[in-house]
Amino acid sequence: MIKVMLIGHNYDYEVKELLKLFYEAEDIVILHSENSLDFDIEEDHIISKIVTQESLIAVNTEVRINNNITSLEKSSLVEGSPEEIKKVAKYLIKASIFELLQKEKKKKLLWGFLTGIRPTKIVHELMEKGKQDQEIIRKLTEDYFIVKEKALLLLEVAKIEHAYIYPINQNKVSIYISIPFCPTRCIYCSFPSNPLDQFNKYVDDYIEALCKEIRGTAELLNKQKKYIETIYIGGGTPTTLNIEQFSKLFDEITLSFDLSNLKEFTVEAGRPDTIDREKLSFLKRNGVTRISINPQTMNDCTLKEIGRSHSVSQTVEAYQLAREVGFDNINMDIIIGLPGENLQMLRNTMEEIMKLAPSNLTVHTLAIKNASKLKEQQRQQSQENPEIIKMLGMTEGYARQMGLRPYYMYRQKHMVGNLENIGYAKAGFECIYNIQIMEEKQTIIAVGAGAVSKVVFPKENRLERVPNIKNLEQYIERVDEMITRKKKQLI
Repeated sequence: MIKVMLIGHNYDYEVKELLKLFYEAEDIVILHSENSLDFDIEEDHIISKIVTQESLIAVNTEVRINNNITSLEKSSLVEGSPEEIKKVAKYLIKASIFELLQKEKKKKLLWGFLTGIRPTKIVHELMEKGKQDQEIIRKLTEDYFIVKEKALLLLEVAKIEHAYIYPINQNKVSIYISIPFCPTRCIYCSFPSNPLDQFNKYVDDYIEALCKEIRGTAELLNKQKKYIETIYIGGGTPTTLNIEQFSKLFDEITLSFDLSNLKEFTVEAGRPDTIDREKLSFLKRNGVTRISINPQTMNDCTLKEIGRSHSVSQTVEAYQLAREVGFDNINMDIIIGLPGENLQMLRNTMEEIMKLAPSNLTVHTLAIKNASKLKEQQRQQSQENPEIIKMLGMTEGYARQMGLRPYYMYRQKHMVGNLENIGYAKAGFECIYNIQIMEEKQTIIAVGAGAVSKVVFPKENRLERVPNIKNLEQYIERVDEMITRKKKQLI
């Protein structure tokens, strides 16, 4: 257990998120006081005190671990808005705690004290301020304690993204369409996903409601004179739909949305056991430019363990079929850190994928989410797992060997090894939607059960989330309400 006394501030959330890098959440106790005299100094503890006098912010931090006491003072002169002062204060508090704990606990964290999902935002902000590469790397390594390897990765990704994001155009939007059905539910999955054996009876009604929301959403976008840059149909597994259901959905998309400015149209065909020539041909004929065929692993024993009802050979057959139909932009997802997988098994996965030579490869580090069966089974993965770090390095080596470069990345809570997810692509095959959803500089309008719209107000540096109902039956019954929710933000 570690007791934490906050004096002069109430940044409980920021401090606790930082401390989770070193401790289990249940072992962190945060207290508040006017002074440190209220504290039992014999226990392991952290005292974080902040004093603000006019434009001077001073932070004093004391850490006691195993009877060893260390302390650190940091200060800064700040002139600006209250928000800017708060930002600097939070930074000083986190930096001082991190510096002391990393030294006392002798724990090297590749991403320093960053706990946010989108670390590339820091680089974009610095690039927009005109900072040069060397200065950006220095700030990432010295101010955020990120190791140089990860700092260079951030800069490389941000440079590729930058051309797609800037200059920001408020009139451009992307569309996300949720198909929350799957053949089976994988043990690591926390997305809105309804197994077909239980929920097949709702699919037709769901498509009917979804089409209604598309019509209502299109009317709002037309009134605001917005034009669509990308469409992404995700899930779940969209290819669980049959041709008749797909036809109804695509007819509505074509009739309702103005697609004259569309640059990219992605459909997740993630589960190979849901793909056949007829579906792939339909998607190709109807303007889909990019698909995903996601093996997660190329080891049959692991597929069985994680609850996927297809084989490695089916993945290969589905991929080759997509090529025959004419798709040249195919993404493949893999997950490192799956139960029972080791370096040799991952090497086998990468060798098999290299034979297929996809234009996109997305590497996920396993994240054990509260809503997943994996969490229910209480599989715990060490945050310090050197093999996972080697696995991530192996995937990068293979990706670069295939001529793929990192173009977007993000991090999640509860990730094995506190690492990252990263997308690789051949030059010119980057997924624009992935970049826009990560960097949050473009409005994403999302329709369907469990979908979350993100309305961006760049002049105010503000983002508003507009969530849809997750429950399938309630979504079908209350679809008009989903349209109304969007109307409040868009008009």
